[in-house]
Parts: sequence; structure tokens; C-alpha cells
Amino acid sequence: MPSELLTERIDRTLVLTLSDPDTRNALSEEITAAGVEALNVAESSDEVRNVVITGAGGAFCAGGHLQQLQRNAQLGPEVQTARLERFHRWIEAIRTFPKPVIAAVEGVAAGGGCSLALACDLIVASREARFTLAYNRIGLSPDGGATWHLMQMLPRPVVTELLWLCEPVAAERLHGFGLVNRVTDKGRALAEALALAGRLAEMAPNALASSKELLNHWPSRTLPQQLDAERDSFVDNLLHPNAREGIAAFFDKRPARFR
Repeated sequence: MPSELLTERIDRTLVLTLSDPDTRNALSEEITAAGVEALNVAESSDEVRNVVITGAGGAFCAGGHLQQLQRNAQLGPEVQTARLERFHRWIEAIRTFPKPVIAAVEGVAAGGGCSLALACDLIVASREARFTLAYNRIGLSPDGGATWHLMQMLPRPVVTELLWLCEPVAAERLHGFGLVNRVTDKGRALAEALALAGRLAEMAPNALASSKELLNHWPSRTLPQQLDAERDSFVDNLLHPNAREGIAAFFDKRPARFR
């Protein structure tokens, strides 16, 4: 079966499904390129309020193709460097995408697949899901922003354990760390992710985008710089028609109708 990224619109949510069942949805150039393109198209669509990324066949993503990595190692550093840069463009596209991105994880999220989930704004995972950064087990180091995201969220000793011991981590343990937002029964991760997406679709998209941008940039700012950014963002959103609608709806005791 071909390696591909399936796309489907469900209400105002774009669902991106990694599909390569023979490899448990290992990352391919076709999938990563399609992921960047899908986000580019969705960004300009008023019909799409958010994105859910999931995997086909009961797995999220097993990471890189080991056979392909083996071949790339024989071809020299330029080949693998280019391949990683294409994957990393997808990671960056997710982080800078101005709409919510939710990972719906069933089964394995390993290596680059774990990095892909961590790049999303929210993670919904079934109790049977297992997250692993098993790079060291095969003599490799992490990619896909795993170290950056984990160090933003967890103490260094915990990150070191995850990277060095390469043990699969249950969704419930990551939920305890605050990395996973919702834990579901097996087979229910996508449904729960879509329910969250539906709630987010009712909110003002400009306000969600501003919040995401503020969260993205805080690590590089001092408190005064972040306060200035929050001030500017607040004023911009106050002058947006959605703020007028939201405030009016509050006083009218009715649901807001944002656009």
C-alpha cells in the first residue's frame, strides 16, 4: 500500500491521517510534504477552524523508515540532512499554524512520531497508546524538535530518562506530566479529539491565534517583553469585530457567533 496523508473535512475540522499500515505509518517524504501543503491550504480557508492529526490502522506513527535511514547513511550526509529538513518544515508549520492542531494518538507514537505529537497544541491519547523516544537504542539522537518541546514541559532529569532509557511510556503517565491533555478508551482518541476541536471551533479564531503566538514566543522574551506583546495582542483583539460580538453575547446571555 502507498504511503500517504489522507485528508477529510469533518464539520470545521481538517483531519490529517498518516496512512502506511505496513510500517505503522512511518514517516515518508510523501507524508511530510503533504502535511506542509495541507496546513498551507488550511491556513487560508475560513471553513477550517482547526486540524486533527491521527494515524490509520490503530497506530499513530512509528517514526522514520529504518530501511530508508540505512540506505541514506550509505549515500552521505547531504541526503539525510535534506530529508530531515523536510520533516522539520512540517514540525515548524504545525507550531506556527495560527489555528489549533490536535494529535489523536492510538497505538505507537515512536521516534519522529512522538516528536510529531509533541509539536501539536493538544494531545488526546488512548490508554493503550505508547510514546517512545527510542533513538539511543539504535545509536541515533532525537529529531523533530523532541528535545526542545520536552525541555519546555518537563524537568531535565525526566527528559534524560525518556531519552536515555528508551522505555515506552503510557499515555496516563504523560497525562500526569501534563503532556497529554485527554486519555480515552481504546479506539476513542479521534472521537475525543474531534469533540475538543468542535469546542474550539466555537471560539474566536483571532483570539486563539493570538494566544498560540504568545505561547510560542514566551521562551525568548523577558517578562517586560511578554507584557508588551500581551498588551499589543489584547488591543488588536479588542478592536476586532469578534470582541464586539463576544461582549454583546455575554450581556445578552446567549452563545457568541464568532467569524
